[in-house]
Amino acid sequence: MARFVFRRLLSMIPVIIGISFIIFSILALTPGDPAQIILGDGATPEAISELREQMGLNDFFIVRYIRYIAGAVRGDFGLSYRTQLPVLNELLARLPNTLVLALFGVGCAAMVGVPIGIISAVKQYTLIDNATRVFAMVMTAIPAFWLGLMLMLAFALKLRLVPAIGADTWEGFILPSVTLAIGNMAVMIRMTRSTMLEVIREDYIRTALAKGVSRRKVILRHALANALLPIVTTIGINFGLQMGGAMICETVFSIPGLGTLIITSVRQKDIPMVMASVIFVALTISLVTLAMDLIYSFFDPRVRMQNFRKGGARA
Repeated sequence: MARFVFRRLLSMIPVIIGISFIIFSILALTPGDPAQIILGDGATPEAISELREQMGLNDFFIVRYIRYIAGAVRGDFGLSYRTQLPVLNELLARLPNTLVLALFGVGCAAMVGVPIGIISAVKQYTLIDNATRVFAMVMTAIPAFWLGLMLMLAFALKLRLVPAIGADTWEGFILPSVTLAIGNMAVMIRMTRSTMLEVIREDYIRTALAKGVSRRKVILRHALANALLPIVTTIGINFGLQMGGAMICETVFSIPGLGTLIITSVRQKDIPMVMASVIFVALTISLVTLAMDLIYSFFDPRVRMQNFRKGGARA
């Protein structure tokens, strides 16, 4: 298993390099001169040319990319064009806010969506099932930014129960986390329901019920255990989506996270900041994907044995 994890970590390297190359290419080829943006519209051509030379912008594209990757491997992501401060310091200051939003959103969606999906599957074609499916469809169709604004109006401005903006206290994460969770909760409900319906129709479920095993025990111990793999997959995918969806909530609720940082950096063509942010997001999602694979091994012995054989008997 240790060798399997090591091989997966190695496989992340070309993924991160490929993503970084694509982002670097897009930023390099899009209109706009970083030196011009830094100095402003009133800068002279001589000053712009001198700054471009200092920043290495006159070098060939591939040379600049290799130089950037070489520095990133050493932990040097350069200085922000916008603030002239180390990129890594500002990134690490904002990353926790985005991670907290994503984790809270995924956690709330899973804790509420999975039980509701199970109940909906068990109570198929009843009033509960129909109401659950309607709720899931409506929540899937509602845009996150509109939902966030409505929650802000209701619970922050009208009822004054939680802060409207900011992340100075833990209460400030409640509304954005709920905004992220509701849409993904609908996905979790639909995925859990469809997976459970498929499992409870299997022969071994009917056999267990025929032997007198209680329906509650069959659902929770046998059916749910075999339906968890697609659910775990959905949770992992949702985390990646939350990292992107958190950018919208950060903007709506004025939370200083990676979302607002990337948007500001793209507008001002702050290449080092955009590159570092995208690399960190890609690395986080890759690590979460690896964690999902390890969780598979816990729930399904077949996956564990397959990973063990791939990793080698001495792993």
